[in-house]
Amino acid sequence: MLVFFSSAPFYNQYVYLPPAGAPTPPEIQDNPKFYPFFKDALGAIDGTHINCSATSEMRQAARDRKGGITQNCLAICGFDMKFYYIFSGWDGSAADSTMFYDARITDLHIPVGKYYLADAGFPICDALIIPKRGVRYHLAEWGRAQQRWSLFSFNIILLSNI
Repeated sequence: MLVFFSSAPFYNQYVYLPPAGAPTPPEIQDNPKFYPFFKDALGAIDGTHINCSATSEMRQAARDRKGGITQNCLAICGFDMKFYYIFSGWDGSAADSTMFYDARITDLHIPVGKYYLADAGFPICDALIIPKRGVRYHLAEWGRAQQRWSLFSFNIILLSNI
């Protein structure tokens, strides 16, 4: 399945990055919880592990942190639930930040002023918003503590009792 989804003709027809001048997605624009905070967000990026059958020589490199034999794939999904980008073929032991770096120097172009939402496994840079380490972001906790969030310097910071 991975070969099918990451090769022509499927990939060339259905998977493509949004254009540089793309407007704010309606999923963000029409929701007051997200707009104007995420008006420049293009989507979300994350790595996913897919089980594979590796040769005995490649088995150690394909072993992920949970002990499975996998292949790590980097995927970008838009707010309209369409895939924008897939970067596959990395061993299961590869970190998301390593794959992101290679994708950026290979063929992943992110327009200036735009960014993707990512998890803490990615590097801090202008092209990504990642959660601030050590801060818990559970909605139930926000409701009980009368706290809200704000964007600051491409990191999400929790502000108390504002």
